[in-house]
Amino acid sequence: MLADSIIDQEEKKMQYTPEQLLHDPFVNKGTAFTQAERDQYGLNGLLPSAVQTLDQQVTQAYAQYQSKATMLEQRLFLMQLFNTNHVLFYKLFAAHLTEFMPVVYDPTIADTIENYSALFVEPQNATYLSIDAQDDIEAALRHSANGRDIRLLVVTDAEGILGIGDWGTQGVDIAVGKLMVYTAAAGIDPAQVLPVVLDAGTNNQALLDDPLYFGNRHPRVYGEAYHAFVDRFVAIAERVFPKLYLHFEDFGRANAADILDQYKNQITTFNDDIQGTGIIVLAGMLGALNISKQKMTDQIYLSFGAGTAGAGIAARIYQEFLQQGMAPAEAKTHFYLVDKQGLLFADDPTLTPAQRVFARQRSEFANADELTTLEAVVKAVHPTVLVGTSTQPGSFTESVVKEMAAHTPRPIIFPLSNPTKLAEAKAADLIRWTQGRALVATGIPAAPVDYDGVTYEIGQANNALVYPGLGLGTIAATSKLLTDSMISAAAHSLGGIVDPDQPGAAVLPPVSKLNAFSKTVALAAARQAVKEGLNQEPIQDVEAAVSALQWQPEYQPLNVDVIK
Repeated sequence: MLADSIIDQEEKKMQYTPEQLLHDPFVNKGTAFTQAERDQYGLNGLLPSAVQTLDQQVTQAYAQYQSKATMLEQRLFLMQLFNTNHVLFYKLFAAHLTEFMPVVYDPTIADTIENYSALFVEPQNATYLSIDAQDDIEAALRHSANGRDIRLLVVTDAEGILGIGDWGTQGVDIAVGKLMVYTAAAGIDPAQVLPVVLDAGTNNQALLDDPLYFGNRHPRVYGEAYHAFVDRFVAIAERVFPKLYLHFEDFGRANAADILDQYKNQITTFNDDIQGTGIIVLAGMLGALNISKQKMTDQIYLSFGAGTAGAGIAARIYQEFLQQGMAPAEAKTHFYLVDKQGLLFADDPTLTPAQRVFARQRSEFANADELTTLEAVVKAVHPTVLVGTSTQPGSFTESVVKEMAAHTPRPIIFPLSNPTKLAEAKAADLIRWTQGRALVATGIPAAPVDYDGVTYEIGQANNALVYPGLGLGTIAATSKLLTDSMISAAAHSLGGIVDPDQPGAAVLPPVSKLNAFSKTVALAAARQAVKEGLNQEPIQDVEAAVSALQWQPEYQPLNVDVIK
């Protein structure tokens, strides 16, 4: 039963029938309902007689998980568990975090997004908002929240999903998966989050032709009508959920930066593709420079791929140059962006505003017309940092890498495109082609590389190392904005963790310690927010505020009314 308002949620208890209690994943305990609870809530006869502990349920669920033959089957099993019992799902996730991350999120989530309509079983607590039914937005958000105190909302329009493009309403799974990582990594209460998809249509003709497709069957809407839809959604979401941290995810390059620029100084908001990837790359660079003992401001940065992610990463690294004291004009001379047309030049009328910031003048080069390939640009500019967001598999070739390595002692090379089939290079090849000199991070998990008697640990430039803790810290600090200085503090908190004296050390901390590092990031971001006076509520002890917000996957006494 929906509470009358989100604000009044604590004044009323949710009401259930016994059967409904067993089908609400926020309160269901399954076979772990005690005998006293079964008596109290009328559950006798609705469950087997045995009463299990949570640990027993976890052991049983993991055995079932292991019986699944493929990662896709494993993910579908975990999603079924999520739909049934949130505490059990997250307890199991926490116990097997490293193993489950590529199953729950990238790369397996790409398979479920591509097949979402065919595989659909339940909406997974998501909200589906249509550009063709905007009068329903407020009611849909309220009904989805169902009286819950929503603090974190991940929204996508699914035009730029991972490296696989426009997947329309099927992209809702990216919002669901992202929120799962927020909870598993940082302990944000799953009762305080909401995944949302903005269905503005799709340009994916295969979806439009698919009789099973669940989304709007028309081309994607752009321009004023699209932005009015986004603006209406944001205004309503901010009104319905007054303590909201709004996370934008996988919007297309034509809209993502514009939306972020419009709102970042008005509300507490974050775009993971633009800011999150930039933070993790900055953290990886700081880690690499800790190892190489080089200065950030001496680096020459080349991005292969200049879409939302590529340009966003460059903007984040550029801000770091400025924070380290370099003048804007000089800082821009350290950046080169390469896209499908080659090196980006200022006279190209197709450039986006984010690309134009780093576009070069043709007069800088004697052979400007020849700079149409990655290798040609590498030969011309001698980068010390090469970051790939191109989704062009194998594009960091042996000749490109050796050319780069010939002009810098410790080349920093981050092939970030994912899923695996789209990666610009394999970590083992980068280590071998540079005789172990390359400082490598990849966008997907990579095994350690043994070369010449040294084991090289490969850092994963996984945004999950950053965005959960950043969200936790920002929400705990009641920050009215997420600022560049908070983002920089988060990146430095991660980049300083690496052990520069260990041979083959990774440039980023391992995903296996995600929980601990998420809290490190949260504390850094929250402290910076308080330092800037952005907290909307008094905070005497930042660490206590962060800890108090963290949810633990343990069964608690229920605060509900059951109608027998």
